[in-house]
Amino acid sequence: MKRVVLGTAGHVDHGKTTLVKALTGVDTDRLKEEKERGITIELGFARLDLPSGVRVGIVDVPGHERFVRTMVAGAAGVDLVALVVAADEGVRPQTREHLEICELLGVKAGLVVLTKKDLVDEEWLELVREEVREALKGTFLEAAPMVAVSAVTGEGLDRLVEILDELVRKVPDRSLEGPFRLPVDRVFTVKGFGTVVTGTALSGRLEVGQEVEVYPKGVLARVRRIQSHGEEREEALAGMRTALNLQGVEKEEVSRGDVVAEPGVLRPSQILDLELLYLKSAPRPLRNLEKVHFHLGTAEIMGEMVLFGKDRLEPGERDVVQVRLSEPVVCLRGDRFVIRSGSPLVTVGGGRVLNPLARRRKRTKPWEREELERLRRGGDREVLLYHLEKAREAGLRESLLRFKVSVFGDSWDRLLAELGDEVVRVPGEEESVLISRRAFEEFKEEILRALAGFHERFPLKPGLTKEELRARVSDRASSRIFEAALSELLAAGRISAEREFLRLSTHRPVLPEEAEALKREIEEIFRKAGFTPPDPEEALSRFRDRPRLALDLFEVLVQDGVLVRLSEKLYFHREALERARKLAVDYLRKHGEMGVGDFRRLTGGASRKYLIPLLEYLDREKVTIRVGDKRILRKGGRLKG
Repeated sequence: MKRVVLGTAGHVDHGKTTLVKALTGVDTDRLKEEKERGITIELGFARLDLPSGVRVGIVDVPGHERFVRTMVAGAAGVDLVALVVAADEGVRPQTREHLEICELLGVKAGLVVLTKKDLVDEEWLELVREEVREALKGTFLEAAPMVAVSAVTGEGLDRLVEILDELVRKVPDRSLEGPFRLPVDRVFTVKGFGTVVTGTALSGRLEVGQEVEVYPKGVLARVRRIQSHGEEREEALAGMRTALNLQGVEKEEVSRGDVVAEPGVLRPSQILDLELLYLKSAPRPLRNLEKVHFHLGTAEIMGEMVLFGKDRLEPGERDVVQVRLSEPVVCLRGDRFVIRSGSPLVTVGGGRVLNPLARRRKRTKPWEREELERLRRGGDREVLLYHLEKAREAGLRESLLRFKVSVFGDSWDRLLAELGDEVVRVPGEEESVLISRRAFEEFKEEILRALAGFHERFPLKPGLTKEELRARVSDRASSRIFEAALSELLAAGRISAEREFLRLSTHRPVLPEEAEALKREIEEIFRKAGFTPPDPEEALSRFRDRPRLALDLFEVLVQDGVLVRLSEKLYFHREALERARKLAVDYLRKHGEMGVGDFRRLTGGASRKYLIPLLEYLDREKVTIRVGDKRILRKGGRLKG
């Protein structure tokens, strides 16, 4: 069934509540004070079943200027508005203010209802019609249907219902994509059940038994029951007037202005980037850093408006701004807001959220305005690329990027598919990280520059270990992005990996004649040492006149596999290892087993300092296998080659 929410709007005592009662039989004045004063103070709710079968949820809002903040809360999430004007009074201040608020909140359709028709004659009624049409020029209700009714006699009510039925057919269905969000407009307790919150579901769906989070407080709860207009439901859908019975949360932990949504999908923020329309009717220009009442969803928070490149905004101007709030809120890109001035307390502007999780911007820097203009002009694709470009090589977790762009479900998958190779997805343990192809390529170039710089400075060294290379590039990139960049560079043949070292594929250590001679000299020290090689520091200490070069050449020998490291300070020449392998294999083939003493005799009396690492090396190489304190020939153990 189609889900449509109709909101009333209009000046105090113009008959909004009486009209709702005449249509639905429900008296939405539910407070004693409202009964006594004859005006609506709080939001009221009713339902109307139309002849087409569509059920319309009605939100009755207060008209008095002191309760406009409540009206804004009620108007959040409505599909249609019924602008109510009393025929005996015509257009009044709150008529105009409510109309402006509806426009600022993005309401696109509605109708005009002239009430109290029974109190005026036809000539007067026609004058009021003309006055209303004049007031509606240039607004979304300029061409809206207008019907005159009397809640007392019932005249015109049938026609009003017919018009409503025609209008709801044109209201587009709310998308169920995206997270369930319900801005809370009422909180109360029901004996035996506990805390109940009500509101209009803005998006998504929610089922009984599901876990929810109360934002921005971060309180978790579970949905025990769901009702819509007093009827039990198994699920709540976008566009539905909804009451949620929450388990695990006290009434005092929830208040109007909070948002009930799926856990973890929203991010509280005290700074938002905005597009603001400052109304022509504003009494004075908006000054930089001026404090305002900021209305978002059902929340009202004090905020400070930041202008960029200017000190004031004139009435009628539209511009990009930033608001810095006294308390955190949650919203999505595209959500609508309203601002009201402090003195006098009137509606002065509103617009839409461009960035729901903004950083503190510098108002005098021209690039800040350029970025905001880019967010204002950009569609989903451009906004996604903007956020990835700002993240650079760090990338963004996919859930955070989805939130910033505010696109979900199949629409998100389609958006990424359209971007194709412009976005790189790096898989992770919990979720993927996304990075722009441009930033990823720049990071790969940074890796190549780091290797090139190292080769230039140390031309004789074989390269850098992965850990050493990681330390020479941006620490903003996660280890996952670093590994992904290395994988692409290796696959493309731009870098090579030999043992634990990484190098440019074009790099080959080219040794001058003097270095070649020194390298041969170092190699000879280890070759002659056989099974008792010296400590590398001791071996290289004889080249005190060229210590750096000697160390580099030693590392080249290790990189080339001429010298093999068996422990921290123990390096054998590869010929010694091959000789040890042959001696062990020959002995074991003849005797079947070999102890440490046997191996000592084979090696010419080498000490345990050398024998144990050599024996462990033969085990690792799968030549021998240890059985107790003996070695036997491993099945298939043989000489290399």
